[in-house]
Amino acid sequence: MEVPLNPIGREEIHRLESILLFATLFRPEVIELIKDPAERLTWVDSLAVAAGAIAREKAGMTISEIAEELGRTEQTIRKHLKGETKAGQLVRETYELIKQGKLDELVKNVEILAKGGQLVAMEEYEKLKKEKEELEAKVRELEEKVKALEEENRTLKVKIDNVRKILADTLERVKEIEKLL
Repeated sequence: MEVPLNPIGREEIHRLESILLFATLFRPEVIELIKDPAERLTWVDSLAVAAGAIAREKAGMTISEIAEELGRTEQTIRKHLKGETKAGQLVRETYELIKQGKLDELVKNVEILAKGGQLVAMEEYEKLKKEKEELEAKVRELEEKVKALEEENRTLKVKIDNVRKILADTLERVKEIEKLL
């Protein structure tokens, strides 16, 4: 799934916002910043607002529209968008890293998590993907064999029915001959 760097519509705005938030949260320097439980809630909230502001800015919304939608003041939104807050700087950096393709693996894992999946290393992902493709090929091969056997079964049933008919005709002829004898 591609990251909507210039979102159109609510769904794409929310997708970019989520990716920006989670990709920023999973950056090593941010993980260090949020280790302190007293700071964690403030950081997560600030990052969420900054991610929401930047996603909406990329969608072409005005500062007043963004402020109203996120329930923050225009001044707060401006600070995040200009990078005057640490959260705004971090989310903007994350946006640029995503844009440059430097966080592709992280973004892929964020999308997997968003769909309820589990994080996997790229190497493990590729291994599992290859195994899945091999299993799908095996399934197709087995389905073809089943179809061939079903067709063979139909052919055999027709032959058995013909043999039964011939046998029935033969028995009928034998009875006729017995009557003549």
